Amino acid sequence: MANKTYHQEEEIHNVLLMREVLSELPGYVSTFFRSIEYTKAPRTRLGYARDIKSFFEFLCSHNPTFRNKMPADIPLSAIDQIESEDIEEYLDYLKYYVKDGREYTNGEQALKRKLTSIRVFFNYLYKNKKIDANPAMIVDTPKIHEKAIIRMDPNEIAQFLDNVEYGNKLSNHQQAYHEKSRVRDLALLTLMLGTGIRVSECVGLDIQDIDFDYDRIKVVRKGGYEAFVYFGSEAREALQDYLQVRKDIVTVEGHENALFLSSQRKRISVRSVENMVKKYASVTTPLKKITPHKLRSTYGTALYQQTEDIYLVADVLGHKDVNTTRKHYADIDEWQRMKAKDAVTLREKPGK
Repeated sequence: MANKTYHQEEEIHNVLLMREVLSELPGYVSTFFRSIEYTKAPRTRLGYARDIKSFFEFLCSHNPTFRNKMPADIPLSAIDQIESEDIEEYLDYLKYYVKDGREYTNGEQALKRKLTSIRVFFNYLYKNKKIDANPAMIVDTPKIHEKAIIRMDPNEIAQFLDNVEYGNKLSNHQQAYHEKSRVRDLALLTLMLGTGIRVSECVGLDIQDIDFDYDRIKVVRKGGYEAFVYFGSEAREALQDYLQVRKDIVTVEGHENALFLSSQRKRISVRSVENMVKKYASVTTPLKKITPHKLRSTYGTALYQQTEDIYLVADVLGHKDVNTTRKHYADIDEWQRMKAKDAVTLREKPGK
């Protein structure tokens, strides 16, 4: 595995997890997944597999037709008997349930995603004439209520990075480890705030992905394609400071190329970055739940306010659909309304 990139290793890991899930499901489910192997990323297929397994488990435990069956034993003929009400009951069940003594809940977005997985599966079965009807088509999509866009304001960004650099407001326990990770944390978070890259793109960076001649990094975008993302002078300085520290670290075998390392001298994980952001954000903006994705929202909004070019923002963030940018990052309508507040003159001032 040492000669494989982080993203290649992640793909292999996701494929193995998906095979494990599919081993507990009927053969016709595996046939469906072979049909989407080249059109869906491994992570997406893994999500579909887990959602479909969850649906089959629900049928076995709650639907009288499937009582006392195991998911792998459900014949295709039984799937053909499923009605839209069965799927609606499943979605209602997902809102709150207990499994193995643990409580689970799913919000609107999660329910929508799980319904999407079921729809893709049923669409395949219906299209290929394996079932006579497609009940998933007539199940209403859960209504998604708009939520306020959470991001940091300019003064909060400055305070956030000050806390990263100097360890302000950290507990005594956190301070004990801060000096060891300070330079790395500052480089990583300055880069994320200064480019809007995803956390998966950040942890996947190798040393050779940095190009200081053009002040850019090469990232693997969602979907597997490569792209160059440019960074400013603040990120450049922070990265150069970190690389001075990084060159003296002897890594664990297989992690020699990783740019950002954990305290165990391995490539830093997504979870570690999430905890890092949470640590510094909790003492900077305690009333805002800041996550790595909120750093991305912060950058996207700031870039739009500076350029007013939504297509540029979409391109920099790696969005294939500009409406994604418009909806989740730029908060354009609010920004434009604020700018328009003085656009109309009601009365001329004397002397003008």
